[in-house]
Amino acid sequence: MRRFAVTNTRVFTGTHVADASVVVVEDGTITAVGHAVPEGVEQIDGGGATLLPGLIDAHTHTDEDGLRTALRFGVTTELDMMSVPGLMGPLRKKARTAFDLADVRTASWGLAHPDGHPHQLRRGLGDPVWPTATVPGEAPAFVEGRLAEGADYIKIMVEDGAAFGTPLPVVPPEVVAATVEAAHRRGAMALVHTLSAAATRVAVEAGADGVTHLHYDEVISDDLISRMREQGMFVITTLAVTASGATDGAGPRLGTDLRVASRLDAAWRDNLAREFGWNAHLPNALRSVGLLHAAGVEILAGTDAAHLGAPGLAHGASLHDELRLLEAGGLSPVEALTAATRHTADRFGLTDRGRIEPGAAADLVLVDGDPTTRLSATLNTRAVWRRGHRLTPAGATAERDDHVAWAPAR
Repeated sequence: MRRFAVTNTRVFTGTHVADASVVVVEDGTITAVGHAVPEGVEQIDGGGATLLPGLIDAHTHTDEDGLRTALRFGVTTELDMMSVPGLMGPLRKKARTAFDLADVRTASWGLAHPDGHPHQLRRGLGDPVWPTATVPGEAPAFVEGRLAEGADYIKIMVEDGAAFGTPLPVVPPEVVAATVEAAHRRGAMALVHTLSAAATRVAVEAGADGVTHLHYDEVISDDLISRMREQGMFVITTLAVTASGATDGAGPRLGTDLRVASRLDAAWRDNLAREFGWNAHLPNALRSVGLLHAAGVEILAGTDAAHLGAPGLAHGASLHDELRLLEAGGLSPVEALTAATRHTADRFGLTDRGRIEPGAAADLVLVDGDPTTRLSATLNTRAVWRRGHRLTPAGATAERDDHVAWAPAR
């Protein structure tokens, strides 16, 4: 039986700062949150730092390197929004027991037009033929196929190519609606890729559970906000990729932060230093964040971090910048943190994480300072635990939980 207690710490539960200074962990599970340390339990002095639930990035496209990099930044779970199942299946299995990797959930193949996005970005990558649905009657088989592959939710692409400067054919609205309906009949969530207001409207009309981007071609309209609220939809903001598309300089600035650069290899540092530079309009997106949040539409933090071909982004690191951008859009630090922990966990049925409470998995991040009042403190990492296994500087898990993970930047 492996037991330890993190003591002398401020505890953010995923929704609020608790009246607690001690979190007790046994065999990878939180067993107590309070002020008492059970007799005989190994103590880890938190030094007055803040203990957070492991962060969750609600929109990535990941691989083993991505999951390993994410965990160094306290991102203990990634929600993959489209992947090749032949690669993702073995990776998911490895992540269950390799505690130097973040955990992952996936949509498997997304529904895309056979000649549409993202095929124009994947030429030459050796993909097998993508399954698809071109008429409503094919939607149930598409959904069944993805669930049989182990998909945790269904992803649908609605992308006309305007963001990429190349007109592209789009999945017809009636096929989107049929796929959403088929997913719901099977008890699965249906999410829609939406970089434009028109795509967002298609998602709303189809009754999707959420959108995987916040569009930026215009500020979101009042009628869309009302319908999203009424339908209980959520929005994964991906402001980090919007900033890269707007050539805002966010990625390059993030990469100069020593707290970030020290945890990335040269390839990822170079990736952060570049930007997409398409016609994204970040002020529109930030204004929309504030309007959605004020109306009660749930905001989830996600980045669209992908492989090295997605400039201006890096797994793990970019989620911290997403939090900064959410605050710029009108969320408080606590609300931004909740968007990257409890809200995302609850929306995706991950009831064992995104929270610090008895019975939850010991996915934990210890940071110097108080990110509930100053969000930039999330990068002052002192320690990361996944399922009670503490990460070491080399990325392995320590045999003992009193191992110093890394010296925090101040």
